Amino acid sequence: MKKYEQIVEDIEAYIHDNELAQGTRLSSVESYAAHYQVSKSTIIKAMDILEKKGAIFQQRGSGVFVRRQRRKGYVSLLTNRGFTEELKDFAVTTQLLKLELMKPTEEVMLNLKLSGEDEVYYVERLRDIDGNRLCIEASYFPKKIVTYLNSEIAEGSIFNYLTEGLKLNISFADIYLHVDTLNEEQGEKLQLHAGAPALFVEQVVYLGTGEPFDYSKLTYHYQHSKFFVQAINF
Repeated sequence: MKKYEQIVEDIEAYIHDNELAQGTRLSSVESYAAHYQVSKSTIIKAMDILEKKGAIFQQRGSGVFVRRQRRKGYVSLLTNRGFTEELKDFAVTTQLLKLELMKPTEEVMLNLKLSGEDEVYYVERLRDIDGNRLCIEASYFPKKIVTYLNSEIAEGSIFNYLTEGLKLNISFADIYLHVDTLNEEQGEKLQLHAGAPALFVEQVVYLGTGEPFDYSKLTYHYQHSKFFVQAINF
């Protein structure tokens, strides 16, 4: 983990563990630089990331302040951190339905910029929150980047495995949303009837190099899923 990433984690944990209120002023850039024995530019980079994540806001000439904490149980639509991290205060469980190495379909090749000669890991999982069905998650990972996956990894946090085990630098994502109704198979998996409404999300996640490495489709239970977006720079 890079130093600025560790600083981001430390400050997030400090805000969360101390339940800091909206508007609480944090230490100055100079103080953090001295504490971590890093350059001011490293601290500024960490602060910019925290601001984009909605943890803080910065006022030129005044300092850095805590932003209002999000409501409990809401999933950010603009995060790449995975459910385990997003909902760490809840009992999030995973049921692995399928894990296989396969050739990509045309749709997968288009989204992951692959050829027919490439292989992808296909992972299908059910995610529950506090005993309630949250979503169906179907993901494709190119084997040339995600070189190995097994059931133990897929039943846990794939995000942690990618960032800590494979040391991948996850950078940004394209996210597409639409509302539709469930077919019979989807309804059975979400414990709903066919024709029930659902939020369908497609996302393509990229490395810092701009290379796509994760194409996922998520189908959310309309009664058990809540979302938020924190906007900046209006």
